[in-house]
Amino acid sequence: ISCGVWKIKMSNEMKNDDVIFNYFKLICDEKDDIKCKALGSDWITAMENNILSMEKDLDESDKIKHAEDIENNKQYLESLKNKSASEWREFATQCMVEIVDNKK
Repeated sequence: ISCGVWKIKMSNEMKNDDVIFNYFKLICDEKDDIKCKALGSDWITAMENNILSMEKDLDESDKIKHAEDIENNKQYLESLKNKSASEWREFATQCMVEIVDNKK
């Protein structure tokens, strides 16, 4: 699953991409490994809250329709929870590249 899985189609999608890019840049630039991992953990928490919010807004038929994607996203987030600081920096770099590539 790529970083783009977290994008929500909105009218201000470009601005959202910039915010996400800047957050991943913070992860990459953080020299303190503990703080870097904390930023990664905060990102996971935000994405988990995002999923819960999206689920809450879905009607029952859409919940059923998207149940597999939602579960896959939850499992993916769970798989990120034990990343080291260097793994977070690598992940953030890959996400930043993906964001730039998608803007082209």
